[in-house]
Amino acid sequence: MLTGWRLQISKFFIIPQRYIMAIMGFLAIVNAYTMRVSLSIAITEMVVPSSSNQTYEDDSCPADPSGSPAAVTNTDKLYDWDEQTQGLILGSFYWGYLITHLPGGIIAEKFGGRYTLGLGILSTAIFTILTPIVITSTNGDWRVLVALRVIEGLGEGTTYPALNVLLAKWVPSSERARLGTLVYAGGQIGTIVSNLISGTLIHNTHDWASVFYLFGGLGLVWVVLWHLLCYSSPETHPFISDEEKEFLRKELGSVSNEKLATPWRAILTSVPLWALVAAQIGHDWGFYTMVTDLPKYMKDVLKFDVQSNGLWNSIPYVVMWIVSMLFGWVCDWLITNKYLGVTMARKLFTGIASMGPAVFIMAASYSGCDKYLSVAMFTIGMGFMGTFYCGMKVNGLDLSPNFAGTIMAISNGIGAITGIVSPSIVGHLTPQHTMTQWRTVFWISFAVFSVTSVIYTFFASGEEQWWNNPKTHDKQNEAESGKKEVTT
Repeated sequence: MLTGWRLQISKFFIIPQRYIMAIMGFLAIVNAYTMRVSLSIAITEMVVPSSSNQTYEDDSCPADPSGSPAAVTNTDKLYDWDEQTQGLILGSFYWGYLITHLPGGIIAEKFGGRYTLGLGILSTAIFTILTPIVITSTNGDWRVLVALRVIEGLGEGTTYPALNVLLAKWVPSSERARLGTLVYAGGQIGTIVSNLISGTLIHNTHDWASVFYLFGGLGLVWVVLWHLLCYSSPETHPFISDEEKEFLRKELGSVSNEKLATPWRAILTSVPLWALVAAQIGHDWGFYTMVTDLPKYMKDVLKFDVQSNGLWNSIPYVVMWIVSMLFGWVCDWLITNKYLGVTMARKLFTGIASMGPAVFIMAASYSGCDKYLSVAMFTIGMGFMGTFYCGMKVNGLDLSPNFAGTIMAISNGIGAITGIVSPSIVGHLTPQHTMTQWRTVFWISFAVFSVTSVIYTFFASGEEQWWNNPKTHDKQNEAESGKKEVTT
């Protein structure tokens, strides 16, 4: 029973604690992405504008003669970084990001996701605030910026594994698709907010540094609220109602409260897990290409100014978020009413999230210099990508709620390698910013989407795997063997 003061405090919470956790998890992803993505817009105004007037016949779009002047007028804050260097800077975040995925998942499983997530966002926020200070104090030494982005990635690498552990502890299977989608779709909202605010803020302040101070500061605010409101499990939450705690105890029966030894051999030889990894690679390749490099495409090829770039760059993610939220509910409804099994639902929506973007991103590259047709194609493609969250993103919770952090660490960590490779490839393939060069980038994305989608379709599963709780599995096998002996 709750003590008197705890009962009084619990009455202030109008909605169940699992929804509060989901909302705060959503805001964690929002903050993580604003801090991660802000550099993608800012870097377009951090480099010295190209003085080349060279054209490439029908392969370059004309600049708008009435366009806005450069947003940043202080030349001391403009740096001579070529395309390859920019690609290296944009990809360096993921070097640190992938390193802390597995340790973050293991630590979250053993000690709870609350502190793992909170400390990760805290360190990311601090280094985001330090970014402009470090750049200006080193006169734009790109090597120092790369090092700083690696450290920032180290902090944020724990985010997804810790959240997956929290979802496994807090979210029943009947709400898994919609609450999981709510949390993970924070990536779209974070991208939207970062793009919209960054473009407008740089345009009005004429200072790219402002975006890092703003989003780093908001990250610190979130950390305070998180530690006041959220806990690692229903059993440790001081203000949860008895009714909700009992409901979750019944619904989450497959989640063990014991400290289970991680069955590494079983996990690493699991075919459904590697199908999940393949789908994650496909999604991340396309998503990181868009998040990291679409602002550069819109500026260098389509010739949007920084404010318009931020606005039109955000539109695809608005649609992606709407689709993801809608289909989170649809997916749960189809499964609950037994129109689709879990495995078929995960495969269907993952397939849509792969092939839709593959086709329409390619269509955007063939839209020529029609800015708004290109944006429309990108928007439709990213809209289809929104079904990814109710497809494979929550699939790790199906396979093993007890090792959800480890599964997320493996799949998301390997997927994060694409965040290193993709910007580097873009930098090497697009030195003159031509449409033909960028079309090659999008054809590569098409191929990666297609191959990984086929792998997931053939080998994925939505069934709980035996290694989720090896002890229970062994007892069941012993019981079945005993029945066979009696029968014999």
